[in-house]
Amino acid sequence: EQVDGIQKMLDDGFVSDGTSRNTMAITGRIHGDAWGFPSIDPGVNQLDRDMNPQDRLIFRRVRFGVKGKIQDHMHYKIEMEFADPNDTQYRDLYVGWDNLPVLQTLRIGNQKRPIGLDHINSSRYNVFIERPFIIEAFNQDARRLGLVSYGVTPDQSWNWRYGLYNMELTQGDEGYSGDHWQGQFAARLANTAWWDDCTDGRSYIHWAVSGSFAWPDGNGGPGGNLARFDTRPEARTKDDWLDTGAIPNADAIQQLGFETAMNFGPLQIVGEVEQSWVERTGGSPDAYFWGGYAYASYFLTGEHMPWDRKTGQLGRQKPFQNFWIVDRCDDGVEAGWGAWQVAARYSYADLNDQEITGGEAEALTLGLNWYWNANAHMQFNYINGEIANATNRNTTVPQTGDYHIVGARFLVDF
Repeated sequence: EQVDGIQKMLDDGFVSDGTSRNTMAITGRIHGDAWGFPSIDPGVNQLDRDMNPQDRLIFRRVRFGVKGKIQDHMHYKIEMEFADPNDTQYRDLYVGWDNLPVLQTLRIGNQKRPIGLDHINSSRYNVFIERPFIIEAFNQDARRLGLVSYGVTPDQSWNWRYGLYNMELTQGDEGYSGDHWQGQFAARLANTAWWDDCTDGRSYIHWAVSGSFAWPDGNGGPGGNLARFDTRPEARTKDDWLDTGAIPNADAIQQLGFETAMNFGPLQIVGEVEQSWVERTGGSPDAYFWGGYAYASYFLTGEHMPWDRKTGQLGRQKPFQNFWIVDRCDDGVEAGWGAWQVAARYSYADLNDQEITGGEAEALTLGLNWYWNANAHMQFNYINGEIANATNRNTTVPQTGDYHIVGARFLVDF
């Protein structure tokens, strides 16, 4: 019994010096990318600082963190990003309380806003290397300082999260400063409408609705004007190719999103639509932006995309057989080939309205994923896209053109 107790402490992680009976588990992830730009039209070149996007070998994410529980009903998480060694930043950074009446779980700190399924999903589990236009544009980098409640019904059929956030992305600076708070209320209600108990969730249907109300400082006070939507072209370019710029006289922003995920064994179909209405003062006309995406993925080796009913998001993929190669005693070779998945996604965003020329974009992405084991896999993407009537930091003349991009990523997490 004593040995079992020691083994449990080793499995859970623990801290003994000064904070006995509180737990600490170490986490981390490494995402290494290679990007190539075989064909870029001259108009699209104008949107990038390089004027001719260069092939890139980068660490997209290098994260290291700790998480655990604090007696009696508290928890914490600290996660640091080291991909840019000259600019270390935090990601998840919060403390929370569990088993609360009504609120269930309450967290205060840097955490994801519930806008877009593809952003709520962990980057460890998403089917494609980078997220769709509209998801990144409406919720760039996802995390903000906030006070948020998380809940789920006893049968896990419904889950929700809602809270108050500050609009600024503070994880790389000293925090927000300004007389205008630029607050945002965001919420998501999700439902697992069908769950196949006989196969322990190899088939399921999910839907959710999300929305937010934000109050930016459209006059650009000391805290700046945080009414802005911008994103890269679903690849890791140097600059955002779509960019509304700070929207003058923005007084309020309402967002509304609908999402669904349907899984039938090895086949998964996912789609989202996101909309944003910007109310403006000073005689400036209101603006409307929108976009969406749909994708289908299929495991050639028969696995399925797991689903976490407590949080309404993708879970960890687990191959039937891990990837490995060893020499046998009789000079032969024995191998396991992991799991193989193919996928296709269509994505669209319209960030043009009134005098604002953030750009219209559409892209078709073809993907191939090779899962070595539950904690390591590779992703390969080919993107064929078009951008129309777009300006950004690099050009004030609307640009239009096509592009072709290829990308690969190796992921490992622990």
